[in-house]
Order: sequence, then C-alpha cells, then structure tokens
Amino acid sequence: MIHTLTMPKWGLSMTEGRIDTWLKQPGERVEKGEEVLDVETDKISSSVEAPFSGVLRRVLAQSDETLPVGALLGIVVEGEASDAEIDAVIERFQAGFVSSAAEAETAGPSAQKVEVGGRLLRYLDLGEGGTPLVLVHGFGGDLNNWLFNQPALAADRRVIALDLPGHGESGKTLRSGDASELAQAVLGLLDHLHVERVHLAGHSMGGLVALTVAEQAPARVVSLTLIASAGLGADINGDYLQGFADANNRNALKPQLVQLFSDPALVTRQMLEDMLKFKRLEGVDQALRQLNGALFEGGRQKVDVRHVVGRQPSLVIWGSDDAIIPANHAQGLEAQVEILPGQGHMVQLEAAEQVNPLMLAFLKRH
Repeated sequence: MIHTLTMPKWGLSMTEGRIDTWLKQPGERVEKGEEVLDVETDKISSSVEAPFSGVLRRVLAQSDETLPVGALLGIVVEGEASDAEIDAVIERFQAGFVSSAAEAETAGPSAQKVEVGGRLLRYLDLGEGGTPLVLVHGFGGDLNNWLFNQPALAADRRVIALDLPGHGESGKTLRSGDASELAQAVLGLLDHLHVERVHLAGHSMGGLVALTVAEQAPARVVSLTLIASAGLGADINGDYLQGFADANNRNALKPQLVQLFSDPALVTRQMLEDMLKFKRLEGVDQALRQLNGALFEGGRQKVDVRHVVGRQPSLVIWGSDDAIIPANHAQGLEAQVEILPGQGHMVQLEAAEQVNPLMLAFLKRH
C-alpha cells in the first residue's frame, strides 16, 4: 500500500501550514498514530501523526516551506513498492490537487488518497468511535454528495466517505465497470484502513454497490441504509443517464441535473461548472459510459439485488417525487421504509434535516 501523507486541517480557519521539523527520516518506519513531523500555523504548533503504518519513503515538503491544506507532504509505504510506482502515485496526486487560499478556507477537513488495487482512491475520514459508517455516492457523484450528512453522522462514530473508481479524484480507469468491481474497491479501502465491520449507506448507484458488498461479504456489514437505491427494480430514467453522460456544456447539462432535485433553483451555475470540470477530466467520459452500459443499458437496470435487503437490518429512504428511480421500488422490502413527501432523487442533500435524524436513530439501534 502506498499512502499519501498530507497537510492536515486543524480548525476551520486553517488554510496553510509551515513545515518546522521532520521527526522521521526517509527509510525509517512509522507506526499509526506516531508523530512524523511538526507543523506551525498562525495559531498553533503541533505534530502531524501518521494515519497508517509503514516506511517513510519520500519527503516532499522541506523545512520552512509553507503549503496549503491537503498538500502532499510525504509518502509512506506499507509493504513493497518500487521507486517508479511511488513516482506514479506522486504524479497523479499532484495532477489532481487543486488548492487556493479561498478554497482551503471552506474545504473543511482534508481528504486522503491511497493506492488500492493498483489505482488511487480518495476518501474523507471523520469522527471516531463506534462501528464505522461508510458512505457510497451514486453515478457521476463523489464524496461531496454527503456534504450535509457526514459531519452530522460523525458526531458519535467514525464516518468514511469515498470517491468510487471513475469518480471524483479517484483513479478513472475501470476494468469491467460492474457492481462487483465497485464493491471490491470499497472492500479494498476497508482492508487498507483495517476496518472489519461497518454500517453501509449508499445513494442511487451507491446503494447497488452497498448491496453488492453485503452480498459478497455479509459478515462485514452490520446494517444497510439505502437512499433512492439502484438494484431494487428494473425501472430507471435512461434518458437522464444518457443525457448526463453526453452533456459537455452548461446548456446540455442543466436539464439533466434539474431532474435530480425537487427545487430546480438548487442547480446553480457553480454546480454546473464544477460538474463540467469533473466530466472533462481524462478518463471520466469512458468510465461513465462503461458504467452505464454495464449497469443500466437501454434505460433498464441490469442488476437486481432485492433479495439481499433484510439479511442485515435495513433502512430505505426515498423522495416521493424521485424522477430518476421510482419510489415504488421500496414496496415490499424487508426494511424500515421512509418516503419523504415532495422530495427528489438527491434527497440526502436536499432534505438532510430529515435524512440525518432517520439515519442517526437507525444506527443507534444497530
């Protein structure tokens, strides 16, 4: 495993830090929780602890250098890795790292990137204690789809959100592009984090991924929360999926994104610009088409995993006015089913004030 050690964010106002002293040198072993280097900000001076164990193979940040939150500080390798493999990870990280003082001010805690199964996975790890909860986004999304949920859910447990392969800042290359490949990426991240058992929550395609994880590794899944989930029926808005995959400008993309929300005003110019920026990244177009073909070809869902629901305690949440996957797919499930009136497909974002209490109460019971 090739781990990236990045500039932490200590407090909402922190945008950058100055490297003081490295407490470990290249070639030395570091243990999880061990202090690796000292960093100063305008408010505090503290030590950066290793979130993983391994050997410090590279130091990218030099003493007295000031770097933004999330910047790459060093590389820690657990096991074996060649210099060429480390170089490739550094190159991909730096290519995907975008930061400015303005962005850093609002970025919140910084995400990590790790090499798992031959590709980068980005994840955001918040909170501590309890059985961890893993959040899995849907088609074309990323870990920011849980922006209004993860902090609230992390109040009393560890909560991990990730970018699935082909999405966000994770590696874009897919092999089969099926649900099994995405599920294996989730399990690979759990192995990397040494997490044995988790609660899983998935939105849309992420629900299908969560169900597939539960089918492949049932002993590792304590409960399932499925939000507007794929995999529970054949119907899906194929025109949306095709239109989203094809859209390459604001005018083409806006009518697609509007279908996700009950309030069209939520689709702002900034949201469109951010989505277009993602869609123009190398490999994204191919990944989205590959996933669409493997999972939803011809406007129908190709995978049905209804039989998995109920093997673990399950909570199903849906917006009554979902224009992408119909809420009637929740009928007859062996689960706690909550239909939120007037809500659309992105219900966890648009109605977080309703979704979060439902999830918190459900998780507390299990």
